[in-house]
This record gives sequence, structure tokens and C-alpha cells, in this order.
Amino acid sequence: MELFRIAAFSDGATGGNPAGVVLCDTLPSVAHMQQLAAELRFSETAFALHTGAAWRVRYFAPESEVPFCGHATIALGAVLAMTQGTGVFSLELNDALISVEGRRSGTQLTAALQSPRTRSAAADPALTAEALQLFGLTAVDLDDAIPPGAIHAGADHLLLALRSRLRLAAMHYDLDDGRRFMRSAGIVTIALVCARDAQHFDVRNAFATGGVLEDPATGAAAAAFAAYLRDLGWPHQGRIDIVQGEDMGVRSLIRADIPSAPGSSIRVSGEARVLT
Repeated sequence: MELFRIAAFSDGATGGNPAGVVLCDTLPSVAHMQQLAAELRFSETAFALHTGAAWRVRYFAPESEVPFCGHATIALGAVLAMTQGTGVFSLELNDALISVEGRRSGTQLTAALQSPRTRSAAADPALTAEALQLFGLTAVDLDDAIPPGAIHAGADHLLLALRSRLRLAAMHYDLDDGRRFMRSAGIVTIALVCARDAQHFDVRNAFATGGVLEDPATGAAAAAFAAYLRDLGWPHQGRIDIVQGEDMGVRSLIRADIPSAPGSSIRVSGEARVLT
């Protein structure tokens, strides 16, 4: 078993979301993986076992297993580039088969994942109202151009688009209340977004289900959001760029490339750096 600490979606030599990556000779028990993730206290840790044709991967937050984690997948791609060389690696998740491309050029590490298939729908109005109350927001704060969405790319998320960057910067909620609400609703994260223009967005992401108040970069939610924009007919021109974590002082950069086919996988990419 070999442990790596990687910041995914970094902004050069700074920022990014720290993830643990554990390359295993055999996958530990669920209880052991959960214990290790809790001890590392990163928002997610990826455990990966090479099975010959693919890498079997499971993701654990400090308090729960999650079906798919984007930033830990980017971190895994960087680790595989370091240990196996630049390439495209097949990944077998609990509920999906995906891939990650890892590249190493000198000291620079980059990775790009292909998400699980996507789907989206309008969010339930009662769920939206409860989420707004959780964050101390009202319907007036919402951006009518991007209605609240129930979005999915390997995991379920709630999407709330705000019209004001200042309201996004002021995001706050009670962790215990958020945990209860999100687990009851069956959602992994709540993404709050604010459009700068058609292709550039500021994002904050609440991850109370995993025991984390906020994630500085969330690749799974970015994939689901990009697919939702496609489903809405948003003029994304094939890609979006996301700045996340800026209000936490951990600026992170995420790019999502959006093919035209409904439900198809989203390519999510970014830089990564090794944490000492």
C-alpha cells in the first residue's frame, strides 16, 4: 500500500483540492478504508487496485463512501502518470466504468477524466425552498437563466445558481443541518454557482454529507453542472471554465469540455501538484 497526497485542480503552484490516493496490493476492508479516510481528513481519498485490464477504485470521505469523486480521480490520474507514465487508464467504479488520462511533463502534472454518463432535471420546488432556507437565501437571489437543477454525473447534486457574486461569497450554513438535509434528500453535494459570462463561472460546493463544510474543487459536480447547461441549451460553445475555492483562499481551476450528445460523458481536466 502506497499513499500519495495530491492537490487536484491547482492554480499552478498553489490552490487545488487535496486528496489522498492509495495504491493497493489488495483493497482493504470497507471499515479500514473508511478509517484511513477519516485519519487523512481530506474531503476524499481514492483507493485503487490494478486488476490487469483496469484499476478498481473506491472513494471515501471522512464520514462516508461516495460513488464518484472528480478531484480524487484527477489526483489518481496524476499519481498514475508519476508511477506508470503518461497514459489513459481505465477505472472500474462501484457503478460505472470511466477513464482518466494522466500526463507528466517535467515537474508539471495534469489529468483529465471522462465522467460517468450524465442526466439532469428541474429540482423539486420543495427541496429548493429547503435548500434556500439552509443557506439563508430567498428565491430573489436565484438566477432565472439557470433554474435550480437536480444534476448527476456519477453522483447526485443539487444546483443553485445565484445572480450575485457577493451573495455567493457570503455562503454559509450549519454543518449539522446541512448533513441532515443532504442525507435526507439523497444528494452528495450542493453546488452554488454564479455566471461571469456564458463560459466562466464562480462556484462554491457544500459537502456536508462527507463531513466537509466546503470543497475547494469538485470535479463530479463540475461534470454534472456542465451537462446541465447542455440540457438547458446554454450557449457554452463546447466548454466551461470554473473558478472554485477562491472565497476559501484556495483558488482552484476546473475545465469541462461538453460534447453535444445528451447524456454523454463530460471531460473534466486540470493541473495537479504533489503535497509534501
